[in-house]
Amino acid sequence: MGKVVVYYNKDSDTLDIWFGNHEDEVICEEAGEKIIFKKDKEGKVIGIEKLYVSKTLCISKSISVEVVVA
Repeated sequence: MGKVVVYYNKDSDTLDIWFGNHEDEVICEEAGEKIIFKKDKEGKVIGIEKLYVSKTLCISKSISVEVVVA
């Protein structure tokens, strides 16, 4: 697997996880539970967006994130 990029936007309270080139996004598809799949022109999922992260996960302060590459 290539590079995975994670962005958190505090203003919109969204978390984006990209495992494809974000510039290739042409379609967004709601998947339920405030999750959006971001797809390229072939329909392949290249990213995931989680809406209302702090509210949904009941986070009121910064948390640590561990990244494991296997």
